[in-house]
Amino acid sequence: MKRDSKLSAVLHVLLHMAEMKAPVTSESLAVAMQTNPVVVRRLMAGLRQAGFVSSAKGHGGGWVLSCTLSAVTLGDIHNAVGAPALLALGNRTESPGCIVEQAVNAALDGVCDEAEALLLRRFNSITLADLSRDFHRRMTGGGFTSKDIEHAP
Repeated sequence: MKRDSKLSAVLHVLLHMAEMKAPVTSESLAVAMQTNPVVVRRLMAGLRQAGFVSSAKGHGGGWVLSCTLSAVTLGDIHNAVGAPALLALGNRTESPGCIVEQAVNAALDGVCDEAEALLLRRFNSITLADLSRDFHRRMTGGGFTSKDIEHAP
């Protein structure tokens, strides 16, 4: 089963944007995300609607952060990108009248609900500022510069 990496990709882009001094285009962000600019625009639309980014058209335009990193959690971003499923487990539903299937599904549903609630609580306790601090610690600890982390084509 394919894993959904949308949240990871958006967080990656937001941290890059936090380091940039000027607006960044969907095309540039697409290079960093290794995707199509249309995909970036769709993702950014949800972030714009939530008030986390804004955009300007024309020469020198692009996307900019419009939030304080310490005020936005991973949970906020998860919701802004459509709250994708956090777990890839699913139930069999081929025999809904089967009491074995019912027992298995009830157990899996209960465990998955608990795990998802725990993940969401943790997401809501981690801010973009926390991620930025960890990134900066890794960058300086590894002897990297901002030029080393660019995703230039």
